[in-house]
Amino acid sequence: MESDFHRPVDRPQADPTSGDPAWVEPVLVDLTPSEPASGGRPLGDPLSDGPVPDDPAPSEPGRSEPVPDDLGHPDGLERLLERAQAWLVGDPDPRDRAELAALVERSRARPADRAARSELRDRMAGELRFGTAGLRGPMGAGPNRMNRAVVIRAARGLADHLIDRLPGLTPRVVVGHDARHRSRQFALDTAGVLTAAGAQVWLFPESVPTPLLAYAVRALSAEAGVQVTASHNPASDNGYKVYWGGRLTDEPARGVQIVSPTDVAIAARRDAAGPAAAIPRADSGWLDPGPRLAQDYVAAVAAGPGNRTPLRLVHTALHGLATPWLTQIMGRAGFDQIRSTPSQAWPDPDFPTVAFPNPEEPGAMDAVLAEATAAGAELVVALDPDADRCAVAVPDPAGGWRTLNGDEVGVLLGQERAVALAAQPPESPRLLASTIVSSRLLARIARDHGLEHQVTLTGFKWLARLPGLAYAYEEAIGYCLRPDLVRDKDGLSAALAVARLAARLKEEGSSLPQALDELARRHGLHLTDQLALRSPDPAWADRVMAALRRWPPVRLADSPVGPLADLARGGGGLPPSDALILTTAADDRVVVRPSGTEPKVKFYLEVVVPVDPAVDSDRLAAIRGRARARLDQIGQDLRAGLADL
Repeated sequence: MESDFHRPVDRPQADPTSGDPAWVEPVLVDLTPSEPASGGRPLGDPLSDGPVPDDPAPSEPGRSEPVPDDLGHPDGLERLLERAQAWLVGDPDPRDRAELAALVERSRARPADRAARSELRDRMAGELRFGTAGLRGPMGAGPNRMNRAVVIRAARGLADHLIDRLPGLTPRVVVGHDARHRSRQFALDTAGVLTAAGAQVWLFPESVPTPLLAYAVRALSAEAGVQVTASHNPASDNGYKVYWGGRLTDEPARGVQIVSPTDVAIAARRDAAGPAAAIPRADSGWLDPGPRLAQDYVAAVAAGPGNRTPLRLVHTALHGLATPWLTQIMGRAGFDQIRSTPSQAWPDPDFPTVAFPNPEEPGAMDAVLAEATAAGAELVVALDPDADRCAVAVPDPAGGWRTLNGDEVGVLLGQERAVALAAQPPESPRLLASTIVSSRLLARIARDHGLEHQVTLTGFKWLARLPGLAYAYEEAIGYCLRPDLVRDKDGLSAALAVARLAARLKEEGSSLPQALDELARRHGLHLTDQLALRSPDPAWADRVMAALRRWPPVRLADSPVGPLADLARGGGGLPPSDALILTTAADDRVVVRPSGTEPKVKFYLEVVVPVDPAVDSDRLAAIRGRARARLDQIGQDLRAGLADL
């Protein structure tokens, strides 16, 4: 490690009888520039679906429960094969059984085949558990993959937990799915298990956007909702989101994704459910939510003044579900110059034109930007396949397109909401919220308008359950503009909000980039970026986090680093999370989190530069350039300091 990057930190000795590790208590720091403007909950006050367990450290999506590594044991291979055979017998799907049986036979017949043994062990490495975005992982046979057996057992765990929580009552559950491979079958299995268990079930007959499912949980007063989706993951993946509501929780958390201890309780009931093949499943008996529910959602999202200023808009659904929904919503709102990207307009579970159906990934927006250039568009929006996230691009005066990052769109929409909220009666919702990895600018906007602001852990399962919530965003292009309708991120309502803002600014002779400049003049320039460092070594991410805890940086971009905020045991009222926050004397910040699915560490960078309110556009551009250089330097310092791990 470079001596000018890390410094040793004095650690008090732990009491050997306490079970505590020998490191310092985390420094608990205020994660926003100021206290909330008035009242409100303590910063990051953890909310849950019930009593929070002693150590509710959030899990990551797709990460399975740990199992003993017995391949080094003389009988290790046989033990692995026995576990695989037991799972295989209980799998109700012939295709999955054949797939796993072939891998078992290959491992048995060729014990020296390391690839087969490694693949089999990975598939048997515990059952997928609920993480930041529910269950999520590659499709395939085995408990550590997304398949019918895993879904059926999860549905039974959900059913049994609902019955436990509602003795003598009939649970109500709404089930939906996206357009990925196997999604319809997984949804049918879920509806069948829940119906057989005695629940009243609504099942959407066609694929639907995730925001509509979240809306339906509230609109139908359902106790739970299930959306089969892997959102923006690769075509090989699928997933399973569970929402809570109805008689099981208070109003702020109705229609919000589950958190601990609910996810733990469902997993426990799942583990006790027995083989999937033995779990009863009905083949009918559920209800159709009907077209009226979807029509009500579209009308509610589009409600408001019609567009008065013509705006040429091009969008893409990235082979997902957004096109007909966005077209209807935009049309109702008065946007009649809207075009889709033909090559990506309709669902295709193979996502043939993109390597990765995530608007944030390099190259994912190439097709829509080419279409926008040909059409002379003034605004581009890209929604991910299940339509819960929205990316934005605008023409660059220097030529080409400028893609706004999630923080830029988040603060622009936050400013719009803050102006509207400040004019409403004081008893109306007045809370703006963002996550620990999002820009601190939203807190300053809230304070400027006399509103409250709160920080949560990453994920809308934390953001959307805050009482009094009026607006929330996270930097991963997720925005919640209508918590009264959808207590989750909603790319469709976000796309409309951005279009309305762009149209109004055009009428005023301004633009989205100019509005960002105005925010910089008022609150200082906040520039954000991400850095992801990877390694083929599975233990690498853990070593990085341990090294940063023991030897945090001395300086970043030539500015001294202040006390380390370690959220391993919580901080500022937040639940425990494997995350670190570094802040420099220059008010720059780095938030560090390991990936839960691969040996990767994410660094969320923010540079803050004071700006003279009278600065002109050219000077502000120069300030932005220097801030960009400082942001890049922080990234270089982090790379250099961690290079020998």
